[in-house]
Amino acid sequence: MNVPLPFTEEPNAWIYILIASFDFMGSLISMAEEKLLENKREGARMAIENYMPDFAVEAVYDLTVQSLQKQGIKAVLVDLDNTLIAWNNPDGTVEMKQWLHDLRDAGIRIIVVSNNTPKRVKRAVEKFDIDYVYWALKPFTLGINRAMKHFHYKKNEVVMVGDQLMTDIRAAHRAGIRSILVKPLVQHDSIKTQINRARERRMMRKIAEKYGPITYKKGI
Repeated sequence: MNVPLPFTEEPNAWIYILIASFDFMGSLISMAEEKLLENKREGARMAIENYMPDFAVEAVYDLTVQSLQKQGIKAVLVDLDNTLIAWNNPDGTVEMKQWLHDLRDAGIRIIVVSNNTPKRVKRAVEKFDIDYVYWALKPFTLGINRAMKHFHYKKNEVVMVGDQLMTDIRAAHRAGIRSILVKPLVQHDSIKTQINRARERRMMRKIAEKYGPITYKKGI
């Protein structure tokens, strides 16, 4: 049975609820952080490194049981919209359902870590019977920490998978866990995500200039 990780167990939970009520919160926080870092040469260097994924794959479904086990992964923390399911297709795909089945059979837990509201996340994942964290507040670590604490995972036993550098990958860096960037399932985003995409393109250019373009593979 899917388990919504209880938000109210967090200290000062009401503060996070207030913050999360603003749809553009994650975007605004990342924008402010990026601007501050760009004001300093050293900060700009660190900004690039803090947004670089450990791996990049075509889709979350390309993460096989064997590859995850080889990396010592016991739980996959996965973003919801445009990573696990397309934001405009809540039913998911055959590939996604098979992927969930394969990981479950191997004993690898899947936990959705989403910035969305409890109602939105529950409606999206309850049919798939998977655990989830809502109001994760990425690029902060709140949602990731809740998941690891609730299920007693160590940092080297989990990986964060998402389609956005500015939220998913940044949050993973802050939490001290590995990250996997995937291509968005569809190329058109919700309005609030479009802000992050514009900034993400700038960050991608910076990464390409310093390290070369990110190459998406069929697995890790």
